[in-house]
Amino acid sequence: MSDDTQPAAGTDRDRTPAENAQLALLLEVSGTPKPGNVDRHRDLDELRFEHFMAGAVGAAEGLRRAEAGDPVGVAFEEAVAGMATQQGGNTQFGCLLLLVPLVRAAATDDLSPAGVSEIVAATTVDDAVQFYRAFEHVDVAVGDPPPEADALDVRRGAAAASTLRERELSLGEIMELAADPAEGVPDGNAREWVTGFDRAFTAADKLLADSGPVGDRTARLFLDLLAAQPDTLVATTHDAATARKVSQRAATVAERVDTDGDLTTAEELAAEFVDAGYNPGTTADLTAAALFIALERGLSV
Repeated sequence: MSDDTQPAAGTDRDRTPAENAQLALLLEVSGTPKPGNVDRHRDLDELRFEHFMAGAVGAAEGLRRAEAGDPVGVAFEEAVAGMATQQGGNTQFGCLLLLVPLVRAAATDDLSPAGVSEIVAATTVDDAVQFYRAFEHVDVAVGDPPPEADALDVRRGAAAASTLRERELSLGEIMELAADPAEGVPDGNAREWVTGFDRAFTAADKLLADSGPVGDRTARLFLDLLAAQPDTLVATTHDAATARKVSQRAATVAERVDTDGDLTTAEELAAEFVDAGYNPGTTADLTAAALFIALERGLSV
């Protein structure tokens, strides 16, 4: 293990990477407030805090398979299948998409941008097929592909397997296409896959440098991440202009929180976003990834 991946003194190494990934899922949904998202203080109409708790428990076997060295696609599909056994639907699909390769990298003692990039580069067509099959377990909000890419629409699930095999597309290559599409909204999670999880590692450093209860740190980080970059899910479910507006509102509140340390204005923003139907879910995914990296590097809970 290189020096920059060493856990800090006092880290509880009795927790495995898979267990830290579960804890990251639980801490992400417990961080309050997370404007527009389910947290300890608010539920959405058909998606509740308890569903996220159950989803984190259900994902355990898939996360353990990632830790054990099973193929990334197999581990991801199993994690999603387990997550989907609760009654709320899609709770943590995007979180798991980020966590599975990070858990695999941590299990090889190289939780670093280079280490996780090696995991991504080693993915195969079979991993891509399993990724598509995961969409059969739960409804995921995705944009319509351009007509020429209809055969690669992720909503086709296992029906896309023949196309994936014919074109010999690995999961890493699928992420490259999603991160920089010919048209439509670039996917923030796919961008992490192709950039060595750059934002996730930077965000983890912020968590470690911050102080106070982890829930408050998580809330501040969420605001900062949303302020820094428009959210993919908001752009997909509304439009790019709305996503930019949401980020601008988050930036205004984040500045106030950074100045006075009071999360009251963030609570007000959370209610505003829920009422408007703005759910920055991709930002929540990135927050979970950052929490995992921080836990592996010594975040004390």
